[in-house]
Amino acid sequence: MTHQRIRPYEHKLSHNGEDFEYELAMAVRAGNRVWVRGQTGLDLDGHFNGEGDAAAQADTAMRCTDILLREAGASLSDIVKTTVYLTDRDYRVPVFSVLARWLTGVRPCQTGLIVNGLARPEMLMEIDVEAVIAES
Repeated sequence: MTHQRIRPYEHKLSHNGEDFEYELAMAVRAGNRVWVRGQTGLDLDGHFNGEGDAAAQADTAMRCTDILLREAGASLSDIVKTTVYLTDRDYRVPVFSVLARWLTGVRPCQTGLIVNGLARPEMLMEIDVEAVIAES
């Protein structure tokens, strides 16, 4: 089975004086399964949306998730599992309200975690998505 890499890219980081880079993809499809990279307020063009607004970040994350799933031949209705990371419990209602709108009728399994921080300080939430494309 060939894996389809959706929007591959190179990621460069610097940490404690060491520079390194590695290769990633925004989504990967293997057979009828799709994994989407954690989505935040960072849109697919690299612009950050919703600084200080967890709900706006969640909306951007879901908009990008929708696009990436479609590029992989899937849809939001194929989502089976989400993991949502929040940097503060107070973001639960704003973020999950947005997710509820995007995922009406989908009913995925979901895990929600409160974490100490995300990749960038302005990121208040992140969502990981796994999908299984339904067989006809």
